[in-house]
Amino acid sequence: MAKSQAKSAISLPGAGTFPAVKLVKKAPKKADAFIIATCKGEEGLEVPAGLLLGGSQLKAAFEALVAVGAKGTAGEVVRIPAPAKAGATSIIAVGLGSPEQVDAEAVRRAAGSAGRALKGIDSAVADFAHFGLVPAVEGIILGGYVYKGIHTEDDADAAQRATVSFISSDKSEAAAFEAAKVTAEAVITARDLVNTPSNILYPASYAELLKQEGEKAGLSVDVLDEKELEAQGFGGIIAVGKGSARPPRLVRMAWEPKKAAKHVALVGKGITFDTGGISLKPGAGMWDMISDMGGSAAMASVAIAAAQLKLPVKVTAYLPLAENMPSANASRPGDVITHYGGITSEVLNTDAEGRLVLADAIARASEDNPDVLIETATLTGAQIVALGDRTAGIMGTEELRDHLAALGRTVGENAWAMPLLEEHDEEIKSAAADIRNISGSRSGGMEYAGTYLGKFVGEGIEWAHIDIAGPSYNNAAPYGYTPKKATGVPVRTVIAALREYAGV
Repeated sequence: MAKSQAKSAISLPGAGTFPAVKLVKKAPKKADAFIIATCKGEEGLEVPAGLLLGGSQLKAAFEALVAVGAKGTAGEVVRIPAPAKAGATSIIAVGLGSPEQVDAEAVRRAAGSAGRALKGIDSAVADFAHFGLVPAVEGIILGGYVYKGIHTEDDADAAQRATVSFISSDKSEAAAFEAAKVTAEAVITARDLVNTPSNILYPASYAELLKQEGEKAGLSVDVLDEKELEAQGFGGIIAVGKGSARPPRLVRMAWEPKKAAKHVALVGKGITFDTGGISLKPGAGMWDMISDMGGSAAMASVAIAAAQLKLPVKVTAYLPLAENMPSANASRPGDVITHYGGITSEVLNTDAEGRLVLADAIARASEDNPDVLIETATLTGAQIVALGDRTAGIMGTEELRDHLAALGRTVGENAWAMPLLEEHDEEIKSAAADIRNISGSRSGGMEYAGTYLGKFVGEGIEWAHIDIAGPSYNNAAPYGYTPKKATGVPVRTVIAALREYAGV
């Protein structure tokens, strides 16, 4: 096992490993590998001059890469022996594609591919000086993440992670480097939480872990158990959680710096396992429902990162945690529940449970009078039908909705602004209650869920709902800096928003 491996900040069975990173003024005298960027020019491979190779060494590396067929296409990874006296054993060349099309996301993806190619390497030096330090740091960490799983014997390949040094003599880049590191590691935390099996991470154990890790970071953390939830009228959380032998929780995490520029409330869906309840899901693929707490994992990680970055923004995160199971105690289709704050809802489908727990949490978060409320959830299959597996749908007040969608695309977490539909204002009405949790139509299911949640947002609060049903979990092969299983979306989008509010 490499001595330099980095581990998740949260102690969980099977937690992933990822490359450790550090900022140095000059390259160490010896390393296992140099990581350099290449491009695909009009006449073939281009290897830009950098900080690691120059003169005859750069020419030798270029000739060796051409000899093995390197073209510099986006995502290409080619490993060759390093030229003599270069200070490294090998060269890992990663393609950025056309030089005219290189942007931060291209760098992030290329660095991610490099991070996934560090098998057997203990130390590496990365040169992305001409292309962007921040996306390169994020890409290396995120792309190099390996979820180890729970095995009787350690997997040496999964355990070994390199230390990657980034060269910069510019003192002003130190703060940007640290922010990129904290942001990427927040994504790792969210991934580890989502990847943890539900028999290990259930409402009570999850809440205890968040309390422990939140307080360690400097947050104040309060947890309501099932008795307190019942007494205070959190009817949505109770309705979903009462079918399980593992009772629900509501976690409040708060970062409250002095002279905060703004107050942002975060809400994240925390269904630690979703069978659908009485409206039972099909068995095939149900094992992926460990991921139904991805929204809460993201927002908890964001709250912790806000404290680590010491952002001058007040952040309060409300995380409703429940397990949706069928039993003699479970809610039935046709039940009427009373949400926190008094709105009644007819539950026509117990598999539309996420909006029930989120409604309570949104209503409670609104009582804190935040300037902005951002909520995220693995909420609807309709999001995947509309936008695919990699693009989140964002609804809410128009200015915030549009800005977060654009911000998501900027940081590489694809998102698209979606409207709340006028016809749903009528469809959501119920003869048995104030509202009902599903519509009578298959059309616009993502937007209907957004309409439902909007009923619980306090008056005058800017708000956005981010549906991450597809992009939060990757069942396909790894690509760029995205691994198989949990992705950690939309952690970087929300941190970017908080940093904007903080003016940093």
